[in-house]
Amino acid sequence: MRQLAEKLIAMEREISSEKGPFSLFALFLREESPNRWDLVVSAPWIKVDEVSALRYMSNSLQSYLNIEDIIFISRIIFIDVNNPELDNIHKFISMEHTITEVKNCIFFGLDIRHAYIITSKRQNQKADIET
Repeated sequence: MRQLAEKLIAMEREISSEKGPFSLFALFLREESPNRWDLVVSAPWIKVDEVSALRYMSNSLQSYLNIEDIIFISRIIFIDVNNPELDNIHKFISMEHTITEVKNCIFFGLDIRHAYIITSKRQNQKADIET
C-alpha cells in the first residue's frame, strides 16, 4: 500500500496547487475493513461545495491511479477543518507532501489498523477559500 500512498503524493500536490492546501490528506485502513482504505481529506475549499469537491477528488483519483489501485480505496471521507480531532493529529504529525506511516491508533473515534498520512498541517482558517 505504500506504493499507492506514494502515487497519491503527486495527486495531493497538484490539488493543493490548484485548489489550496490540505489540512489532512491520508489513507486510513479501519480495523474492520477488508483491505479497503479510506481516503480522508480536510481542506477549507471542500466545505464551499462538497458535491463538487467529491466529484473533483474522484476524477483526480481516476487520473492518478490505475484500476488495480482504485479498487483498494473504499471511499473518500471529508473532515471539517474545524473538527477538534484534527488538532490532535496535527500535534503528533505535522508534515506536507510526504509520507508518515502509523499503525494501531484511534483517529476520529475509529480504530485504525494502518494509516499513511501524506499531509497533516494546520491551516489558517481565515485564508481565502477558492471556489
